[in-house]
Amino acid sequence: MFFLRVHSVDTEQPLTFEVAEFISTTTASVPNPNPKFTERRGVAHLFRSTSHSSLPNPSSRSTLLFIVAVPNYLSFDDLIRFCGSHIDHVSELLFIRNDGMEDRYSVLIRLVNQSTADGFYRSFNGKKFSPAEAEVCHLLFMMSVEYTESAEIAGTPPPGCTELPTCPVCLERLDPDTSGILSTICDHSFQCPCISKWTYLSCQLCRFCQQQDEKPTCFVCGTLEDLWVCMICGFVGCGRYKEGHAVRHWKDTQHCYSLDMRTQQIWDYVGDGYVHRLNQSKNDVKLAEMNSHCMSSEGDYGTCGCSDDSGISGALFSSKVEAIVDEYNRLLATQLETQRQYYESLLVEAKSKVGSSISEAVEKAVTSKMQDIQIKFEKCLEEKNAVADINRNLIKNQEIWRKKVKEIEERDAAAQRLRDEKILDLEEQIRDLTVYIEAQRTLGNMTDSDGIREGTLLPLPNKQSSPATAKRQTKSGRRRN
Repeated sequence: MFFLRVHSVDTEQPLTFEVAEFISTTTASVPNPNPKFTERRGVAHLFRSTSHSSLPNPSSRSTLLFIVAVPNYLSFDDLIRFCGSHIDHVSELLFIRNDGMEDRYSVLIRLVNQSTADGFYRSFNGKKFSPAEAEVCHLLFMMSVEYTESAEIAGTPPPGCTELPTCPVCLERLDPDTSGILSTICDHSFQCPCISKWTYLSCQLCRFCQQQDEKPTCFVCGTLEDLWVCMICGFVGCGRYKEGHAVRHWKDTQHCYSLDMRTQQIWDYVGDGYVHRLNQSKNDVKLAEMNSHCMSSEGDYGTCGCSDDSGISGALFSSKVEAIVDEYNRLLATQLETQRQYYESLLVEAKSKVGSSISEAVEKAVTSKMQDIQIKFEKCLEEKNAVADINRNLIKNQEIWRKKVKEIEERDAAAQRLRDEKILDLEEQIRDLTVYIEAQRTLGNMTDSDGIREGTLLPLPNKQSSPATAKRQTKSGRRRN
């Protein structure tokens, strides 16, 4: 179920068209010959009920249809021509323009009865506005429309509802149960070739997708990691594992849908789960076709052969199973990638720790070895100094002993000279005594001792008289006297 609130201070302005040329001429009577065409400026806020699926069902249909976005190159006249003969069954047609979105506008269409509303939905939902363009007409059944002059009231979700983006590309990113859009051409990922065909430049999220060279940052803390973009207003915030500014934005504004810039997955804060659209399967196409056939011209879902207890349930079940399998595969791949990065970081940390431990051990061993070498070196220096001191003492003692030896030698030489002199003197004295004794003996043996006794003894001169002889003669003379 969808609800619409329009923040507008303007009133509805009537528009005049040449409606007659668009009215079908094949019918005999015109259902509504005077449809009401008006224009109003304001900001549309789209809400959905969280307790019901957004896919069309008998309880969620109404005669009021909402075209989410019409490209601005399609004028009012072109849109009426696009509706063709179905314009005959339109009772009211309101063009809602937002001055802040120059590339698109929205349209509210009220049809005369439920049958014509179902026929309009079947004919134009998912149809391209122009074969040469990429924009597609997305129709939603509206349960109610409210107009208010308060921006706060317009942006506040009704009880049990959440706000959806009004950008059609962002709506196609959401799963069918959330957006009410059954099938799309692609999932509009960042690398999709359809990016170049987007014209919804007023959407902040679409601009982020197109300007991939510019790296967005968190609007609050400026971080570049773990970024989430609000799909309602384009606010960029960091995830709950950083500063949690994206979660805080949801709590402040109740904008519950946020796109992960890294994985391109959409998280629903209210439902606490991912709600991004998965790759379409054949069952999704079958489901869309069966739902289209189920809308009979009478608008009675229960009278057709495709009731809820038949093929639709099977197709829906198989589609859900494949969607769940695909979702779990993506989650598993994401978790495996996260685990790989986590364990790689652990390996890098372990390697760094091992390297630091090895470097510390080597440094410690080198330091210990250097300390041992330093201790040995200091010990060798001490020993060297001790040996040098001993050597100096020995040299000093050697000089002293040399002097003493020299003095001793000089004393010995002097003593030897004295001994030699004494020996010579003694030899002279012995010789003198010997001569004296022999002379006495000779005198004793002589007969004329008296004549000799009165005689005079004259010494004979010695040619070589030594000091010792002189001394001896001196002593002998003294002895004779």
